[in-house]
Amino acid sequence: MKSNILVIGGTGKTGRRVVEQLQNKGIKPRIGSRNSTPSFDWNNKDTWTNALTDTEKMYVTYYPDLAVPGAKEAIESLTYLAKELGVKKIVLLSGKGETEAETCEKIIIDSGMKYTIVRASWFNQNWSESFFLEPILSGEVALPMSNVLIPFVDANDIAEVAATVLLDDSYNGEIIEVTGPELITFKQIVDIISSASNRNLNFYDITLEQYVEGMKKMQIPDDVVWLIEYLFSHVLTNPKNQLVVNDIERVLGRKAKSFLEYAQETAKTGIWDQVKVK
Repeated sequence: MKSNILVIGGTGKTGRRVVEQLQNKGIKPRIGSRNSTPSFDWNNKDTWTNALTDTEKMYVTYYPDLAVPGAKEAIESLTYLAKELGVKKIVLLSGKGETEAETCEKIIIDSGMKYTIVRASWFNQNWSESFFLEPILSGEVALPMSNVLIPFVDANDIAEVAATVLLDDSYNGEIIEVTGPELITFKQIVDIISSASNRNLNFYDITLEQYVEGMKKMQIPDDVVWLIEYLFSHVLTNPKNQLVVNDIERVLGRKAKSFLEYAQETAKTGIWDQVKVK
């Protein structure tokens, strides 16, 4: 039987974890991705109708981020189509401190459908599954804004909250803010990973301009460079993003995972042992 829950971005950092959470509850959600059947591709609206047909609830993550140009229009189109096709509820993964993300939230809030917004801080997993992994493997971590305090949050906590509010209508109409339990700097993070992985990592505080120039020299795509520069210059420094919120504990009945716990668990996987040869 076809499941009536769709997870858009079901192979991504939070999406695949939401799928696992639902499977652990005996639910087989449909995965919305380019390689699934039926497929879902943000860049091909022709795929949307088949993916959304017979869907009652859906979890939505927009790749690469709700802040990028075109995200607002895509969320607008998806929300309109979802309502036309009879989708009853949307859970949207949003970003704390992102003005553009809040614009996308408002589209869903004003849609007339049931909704819950899960507004997340930066992910712990950026250090093991994303753009901060490469410098960790090289042993040389150069980042701007080394003293900015960030409530890094674990992707597993985000997914557990998302799966919970997807199934529990008592959270309808709420904006759930998910953060870790403490504010932490980049330098502290590198020290924690260094200790957890038994490696000597060197940290360098550089300017944002130097960081952007370094990304360009590494031939990172322009849209990714733009996004990372935006996140550093607008999101990290936004006072909204420098607050610890206890919504994870409120929803799950337990404390959010600390960065130290994440680092100790991740070190055991060996992901940080793959030292890159310069």
